[in-house]
Amino acid sequence: MTQLNNKTNLLEETDLGTLIAQGATTDKWQVLPYSLPILPIHAALLRTGKILFFCGSGNDPSRLNTPYDSVVWDVNKGTFSRQAPPLDSNNQPIDLFCAGHSFTPDGMLMVVGGTLRYDPFYGSPSVLMFNPITEKWVKNASMNNGRWYATALTLGSGRILAVSGLDKDGNLNRQPEIYSSTFANGWNAFPTSSSYPQYAQLFLLSNGNIFYSGGHMGGSGVTPRILTLPGTFTQSITEKLVPGLQDQDFGNQAASVLLPPAQDQKVMIMGGGNDTTTTARVNIVNLNRTNPTYVGSRFLKYARMHLSAVLLPDRTVFVCNGSKMNEDTTKSMLPAEIYNPATNTWTAVAKQIVPRVYHSVALLLPDGRVIAAGGNPQRRVNELRLEIYSPAYMSRSRPIIQRAPQTLSYGLQFTIQTPQARNIKWVSLIRPMATTHSCDTEQRLVDVPINSRNATSLNVTLTNNRNIAPPGWYMLFISDNNGTPSVATWTQLF
Repeated sequence: MTQLNNKTNLLEETDLGTLIAQGATTDKWQVLPYSLPILPIHAALLRTGKILFFCGSGNDPSRLNTPYDSVVWDVNKGTFSRQAPPLDSNNQPIDLFCAGHSFTPDGMLMVVGGTLRYDPFYGSPSVLMFNPITEKWVKNASMNNGRWYATALTLGSGRILAVSGLDKDGNLNRQPEIYSSTFANGWNAFPTSSSYPQYAQLFLLSNGNIFYSGGHMGGSGVTPRILTLPGTFTQSITEKLVPGLQDQDFGNQAASVLLPPAQDQKVMIMGGGNDTTTTARVNIVNLNRTNPTYVGSRFLKYARMHLSAVLLPDRTVFVCNGSKMNEDTTKSMLPAEIYNPATNTWTAVAKQIVPRVYHSVALLLPDGRVIAAGGNPQRRVNELRLEIYSPAYMSRSRPIIQRAPQTLSYGLQFTIQTPQARNIKWVSLIRPMATTHSCDTEQRLVDVPINSRNATSLNVTLTNNRNIAPPGWYMLFISDNNGTPSVATWTQLF
């Protein structure tokens, strides 16, 4: 089932009462002819180009002790492989429902926390690593306490910060901690901090500080703020409030992104809501400034929560999924939309075919398409259809990367071979997504400046700032003067 969007002029969408600028585009959504075997509450693009989906007990308390297996989806072959579920010391399945996650420098996915019990929810202290090569789970050192709805963030050092989430007694975990393979017990904790909300949307900044955007999961959030990690674990994390956020109480399942390129240090928050109301507000903050303040920007065309925001290799922001009412598919916002930071404009694009609300995800694929999956408007109602969005650039003649390094180091000057070298505008590194509940701390687009070129190659230089581009695996894209990107090649930065 395919929905094309190839209108040549302005067309009024009478059902939503808005004008959609189609232009000469051929973007489309396609529902795949097969479905997922599990509800994809968590999704991560592995460095193999495959996607890991997992959901633990999947929002179904009757499955607490028999969680679903995870699956790895081979996008090209259209096949799924199942993994043996990880077990605790009592040989009971470890429930990864509502964990946090981020990538380690070697491309492993670290998954922190999960579910000990339902209603009320208690958080698990378990930590697992998913190996993208063996496609198996490996147990790691547990955290100091449980976390359910936690946030994990990879730092410039390659260490992993874990914050928030409900602990093993069902209380908010207010003790941030950091993982390092060099720590005796794996994890070292800071003193008790402020009450960061669950699935707090965090971003690593160029100076090593951390920004909480105001986006989160459930309840009410706190004022956006910049966190400074101290030099020792006996000291507390310090905070600087960032004012100006409109509709601050609508941060529940908003989406936030570090706008491309990462060097600009601008974070955008969009959408969000509560049980009865959503917002279309979009605010942007320039974190390069001494006293950053959110400022209003062009609003979304459609107010929505449960939304997903994906950085595209043409340096725009793609938004899909979501609804104008909490967990209500009848109020789904099917038209996707794209934000162009260069022009500060939103353009409505092709409509999704499948309504997706709570527990939905979206990910950028290495070929430049976007996969949308999931949806769980109520317990045991699981949306398993897979849907792929092909941006307009997929129908154009695209530049080709013939050769590029498979490993990179900071500050490295290197060469990319391409027959379109004369016509290349950008070289970009995009960190793969690992997302759940509208939250993704991983994705970022790093500009790789072009120094010189000839007919067949580009000479470029990578940033020397580990906080701009945390160590790990990236997709390397080149884009021509029309913004049309290549298919990515994978490279490891360390």
